[in-house]
Amino acid sequence: MQQRTIGGRSVSAIGLGGMPMSIMAERDHARSIAAIHAALDSGVTLIDTADAYHRDAGEVGHNEFLIAEALREYGDTGEVLVATKGGHLRPGDGSWTKNGRPEYLKEAAKASAKRLGVEAIGLYQFHRPDPEVPYADSVGAIRDLLDEGVILMAGISNADIAQIDEANEILGGRLVSVQNQFSPKFRSSEVELEHCAELGIAFLPWSPLGGIKGAPELGSRHAEFDAVASEVGVSVYQVTLAWELALAPVVIPIPGASRPESIRDSAKAAEVVLSADQVARLSAA
Repeated sequence: MQQRTIGGRSVSAIGLGGMPMSIMAERDHARSIAAIHAALDSGVTLIDTADAYHRDAGEVGHNEFLIAEALREYGDTGEVLVATKGGHLRPGDGSWTKNGRPEYLKEAAKASAKRLGVEAIGLYQFHRPDPEVPYADSVGAIRDLLDEGVILMAGISNADIAQIDEANEILGGRLVSVQNQFSPKFRSSEVELEHCAELGIAFLPWSPLGGIKGAPELGSRHAEFDAVASEVGVSVYQVTLAWELALAPVVIPIPGASRPESIRDSAKAAEVVLSADQVARLSAA
């Protein structure tokens, strides 16, 4: 599979987002394990998760446990980078809350490392700014985790340009990733994507196909993507991911999947070649 880099580390151009495996109303443990194994078989070496990816109260870290189990069962996964996040909470009632307090983030990171079964987390990202806590204080905790060796690389999520620059300064130029929502349906973070490209920071679009509800409607809602998919002879999902990859060499989409066939299809997007005209048409759509 085509390769990209995060903080100088080579990873697959398409990652796997683990959230759907853990937050859906109907979960299938065996199928989720199979989906992770299918991703690895397809050459995926970046897996994204978070301690908040769980459905019910009292099961914080459900997706981290799931990924750790799948990796143990698979065998040699030394090349796999697991990225997790902290600072966003899911009480179990379907809502999301935030906690960016430095002391909380430090404990959350250590708990994530334990669930993942690692001495140091490969990539840890501050999940979402907390309006009750100064952003510098939250990112300062991520810096401390990096300095202490609890995490090997640091990133942020759901950030604007000012926050990207502030985080990079606080981290002493060691910010390696920004994970923002981006898809044909959600284009407002394109400015952050372009900013990351200028800085050489990996940009990880979450919900790159439009999310659990939006993905099935991708072709019908975005006719040009469906048209290009027909021209190339691949799925509209592959075309969408290939378009995102074509926007900048720092882009690494992380489509969520809970079924083996879904991630196998998405992984093939790394090999799809779009013409300059097709990319321009999709960008203008």
